[in-house]
Amino acid sequence: MEALAPLGLGAMGSLGAACLWAIVATAVALGPRRFHWPAAWALIAAGVPILGWVTFENGWLAGLVVLAGGMSVLRWPLKALIAHLRLG
Repeated sequence: MEALAPLGLGAMGSLGAACLWAIVATAVALGPRRFHWPAAWALIAAGVPILGWVTFENGWLAGLVVLAGGMSVLRWPLKALIAHLRLG
């Protein structure tokens, strides 16, 4: 991870990105309902690499905590996926 050192992104970089993701998700939740689903897809697309980064830098326990937080924020897409898998 020495390559990220000039950018100032150490171990706190991944956790900072996860916190920024949570702030953006909260801001989206406060917005109009018509933007929720498109924003959910964008949050999922951004969240998966952040989750991998957190897990890589901070271990599986931190990754599990960030995964649980992301699942609690994105509970409706998760419920829709579970319903789709049951019917499909």
